[in-house]
Amino acid sequence: MKCLVLAAGYATRLYPLTENFPKPLLRVGEKTILDWLLDDIQASGAVEEVVVISNHKYLSCFREWAGTKPYKITLVDDGTETNETRLGAVNDMRLAQETLSSGDDLLVVAGDNLLDFSLAGFLAYAAGKKASCVMRYFEPSLEKLKKCGVLTVDADDRIRKMTEKSPSPASHWCCPPFYFYTREDAARLPEAIAAGCETDAPGSFLGWLCERATVYAMEMPGRRYDIGNLESYEEVKKEYRGISVC
Repeated sequence: MKCLVLAAGYATRLYPLTENFPKPLLRVGEKTILDWLLDDIQASGAVEEVVVISNHKYLSCFREWAGTKPYKITLVDDGTETNETRLGAVNDMRLAQETLSSGDDLLVVAGDNLLDFSLAGFLAYAAGKKASCVMRYFEPSLEKLKKCGVLTVDADDRIRKMTEKSPSPASHWCCPPFYFYTREDAARLPEAIAAGCETDAPGSFLGWLCERATVYAMEMPGRRYDIGNLESYEEVKKEYRGISVC
């Protein structure tokens, strides 16, 4: 399995901190946001290679960071230098596939989120299902639901529908940006894009795929911290204490 880290965004709501520096490498406690995620993923023993896709503007920052890691990291440059010219997460995923010619199962994670639980349980869940899988959590706020990817899930955890930023959310199940795709499903990215799949939000591919393949959604066993602006970053720095492995 390869782990693809989506890290090509420009985090404009965190300016000036991220005007010339990538959000995933901001520090929370003794580690960067990205290190909290990847240290846990590496501990699972399930991932053979970590692939980080960056924009061109921040590539040197990621190159310097990668040089300090004890495990293999492949950097992919999407060639963009401004928020206005960004490719979008789905196109970035496709670019990484083309660059690496990967035929492996794929764990796709956003590089700017933190979790207070280990992803090992999610990877075990996906291995048991033998299918593409995501996670879900209950979001009571209607206003927050309108800004998220929302899932309709049956009694067996199978996703029946996924919509991004709907003005009328169909459920209270939110999908955070952590996705496991089987190699067969990951290989359908070009098909999805050619069919008109939206490319900005990473969940758009999931929305396309779950109408054509079996995808399951595991209920999250803990909390996700989404660092979206300066205020939320300061709150996370005060509150986050790392991963609690149950």
